[in-house]
This record gives sequence, C-alpha cells and structure tokens, in this order.
Amino acid sequence: MTTKLIQKQLFKGTQEFEIVNDAVNIHIKTPFKQDETLTVMLAVLNPEPTISKSRLDFTSRVNNEALISLQLAKPNAEEFNAFVALLKQKAQEEYNEFAGLKAADTKLEGNVYDEPPDFETTDKPPAIARKPVRVEAVEESINMLSEYVGGEEIDPLLSALKALKSEPENIEHLSRLAREFDALGPSQGAVLTYAPYIGILMSDGAPRNL
Repeated sequence: MTTKLIQKQLFKGTQEFEIVNDAVNIHIKTPFKQDETLTVMLAVLNPEPTISKSRLDFTSRVNNEALISLQLAKPNAEEFNAFVALLKQKAQEEYNEFAGLKAADTKLEGNVYDEPPDFETTDKPPAIARKPVRVEAVEESINMLSEYVGGEEIDPLLSALKALKSEPENIEHLSRLAREFDALGPSQGAVLTYAPYIGILMSDGAPRNL
C-alpha cells in the first residue's frame, strides 16, 4: 500500500505527500526558502480529482479550491497511480465516517420485512435517461490516456473512445466502451485517474450487452 509519494521538480524542489490516519501531511522543500509543512484533512477532499495540463488536483468539498496538487505520473506511473487510488479511497471513507453514513448503513441493515411490498408489474423495461456524450471530454480522455497510460492493454478502450467520439449518439459505441472498460480489471483505477469522464459515462448506465 503506497501511503507516501515523493515528487521532485528541477528548480522547484521536492514535495512529499504522506497519508497518516485521517489526514495528508505535505512537506515542501524549495531552494533558498524555509521548508513548509501542511496538513489537509481527508474528509474535506473531493474524492474525484481534476486534471489540468500536467497536474492532478484534489479540491475542497467546500469551495472547490485545490488543496493537494500533484505532478502527473511522477516519480513514475505505478507509484503515482497507487497513491492516487488510495487517496481517493481514503477521502471517501473519511467523509462517509464524518457524515455518519456508516451508522446509517448499519441501521438500514436492521430493517427486515416479512414480505416484499407489492409493485405494479409491467413487461416493458424501464427507460434510462442518459446525458448527452460530451465529445470534448471524450477527446480529452483519449489524449490523457495516450500520453500518461498507453500500452497495448488499453488499445481496445482507446479504439472504443475514438468510435464514440466520431458518433457520440451511437449507443453501440457506448456499449462497446463499457465492455472494454470492464475487461481492464485492476487497470480501471489508472484509467479513471487520467480519464474521470469515463467513470461518469459508466455511472450513467452504459449498456454492456448490445
């Protein structure tokens, strides 16, 4: 489990990020300046980071200000992806605990019904309302994955993204994207780090069986 990430940048010094209990400690060393240490509570972080050029930012739930800013794929893609995946997980867990969601889940588990409620049945499948595919977000996903992930493993996913970009209203392309994403297995985390829009498409009920 990667709980610490060290990033060095020429002329700008070193940043060390370490996840400790319910916070992230940030130690900044810069030339000709006094070392600086900051602490950011995990519960205040949005668990889904944003990407801007060569940086990945975790923003505040309160005002959307960047609280943790990381250089993409530094010191290497493997360490970076592992740290970001853990940070996303811890941020969500700490927020859930802070908001009392764990307690709420426990109470819900105690509700047991002898018989299920009756609902009107119908042979028609429920309609799924999907948001329009954002072509610019698909294109950005292709560029980010090509630059920072790459490899033959994601080639089928990139091909599906390019097809969706060319025909964003074609549901078969969205279905193909969903199947290729599912096939990635453990690599899904790295893909979502650099292309979070794919996660939005998947959460919108992308079909798998077309």
